[in-house]
Amino acid sequence: MNVRAIGLLLAGLCLGAGGIVSPLAFAQNGSAQPPEMDANPIGKVLTVTGAASIEHPAAILVQANLPVNVNGPTKVGDLVYRGDVIQTGADGALSVSFADGSSFNVSSNAKMEVNEFVYDPNGHSNSSLLSLTKGTFTFIAGNVAHTGDMKVDTPIGTMGIRGTAPRVQILDDGTVKFSTLVEHK
Repeated sequence: MNVRAIGLLLAGLCLGAGGIVSPLAFAQNGSAQPPEMDANPIGKVLTVTGAASIEHPAAILVQANLPVNVNGPTKVGDLVYRGDVIQTGADGALSVSFADGSSFNVSSNAKMEVNEFVYDPNGHSNSSLLSLTKGTFTFIAGNVAHTGDMKVDTPIGTMGIRGTAPRVQILDDGTVKFSTLVEHK
């Protein structure tokens, strides 16, 4: 590779990393602005068994110095960010704890996207939106449900959560089963 080609490649990388090229790419898909991204983690993996992964689709926009295994196998302690897609394989399961105290258990063959998560411990405009597309999920709602607007989206509708411990099962045929777990005091 000659010196000119290397210079052009480096200039292109600098322009892309600096955000000059990225607005053009977003304009092509009909959006004038890139999606709002947050470099702060909102959760952490507490347990993982079998095949599980967390895709960070917005990671390249958030930071340039990504870890080598950004979309590799998930392990205990991995961080979760807004926009992440959590998936498990046939033998996989994991649990995630979020900053507001919400806790999600994700079964095998499951997929969940963290669309939105805004939490300020002193605020009253907190919000979260998680999309469940397949698998079984049990969760305990945290402070967002009590101090804002927690929503869980499924293939048949969106649930507003106000402080319960639900179980959501999305079957292969698209059927959604919902139950509330009983809390013994």
